[in-house]
Amino acid sequence: MTYQVSYDVSLKTTPEDERAADAVEVEEFSTEYEAFGRARELLEDGDRGGVSVRDSSGNVLCGVRLQLKLGFFGE
Repeated sequence: MTYQVSYDVSLKTTPEDERAADAVEVEEFSTEYEAFGRARELLEDGDRGGVSVRDSSGNVLCGVRLQLKLGFFGE
């Protein structure tokens, strides 16, 4: 089974144009453990606007559901 971790990244389009373009990076992992480990790293880093994990069936965990799965709790 393959797992995908998707997350937002900002890329500058050109040196003359200072606007940042939104892009999405996708990484693939062979195990759930690896995928959730990478998602945890991205969320703990705090520089990503959105992180999601998708399994081979197309199920997506993102937002609060992903944070709860990884053990993050609100203050």
